[in-house]
Amino acid sequence: MKFAKFALVAFAFLFVGLASHEAAAVGGTYLRKGTQKVKVFVSGGKLYCQRMSDKFEMCHGMTKSGNKWVGSNMKHPDMPGFMTFNGTVVFKADSLDIQGCVIGQSLCDAETWKLVK
Repeated sequence: MKFAKFALVAFAFLFVGLASHEAAAVGGTYLRKGTQKVKVFVSGGKLYCQRMSDKFEMCHGMTKSGNKWVGSNMKHPDMPGFMTFNGTVVFKADSLDIQGCVIGQSLCDAETWKLVK
């Protein structure tokens, strides 16, 4: 009986630890192209990526799917405003990989943003 209680408590601590690590890994300030600061955050379960200089929103409420975030309304700051892209964001320890595609997955552009510490 004592082992079962210990195992349950250990599992609870492990689960809480993983959940808090996940939450910490998602938000923060990232550098795009080495100089552009982007605030990345989750609100209402959706991912947003907002360039801090002009509040330009790139991720437009992506949703979590497995180990990545996906969405179909991604915007690129260097493209016309009417264009949207199918996008993915994958978080790593000190960076994130962001990719946007048009025409299915045939024309894609990807960037790696570095986490500001």
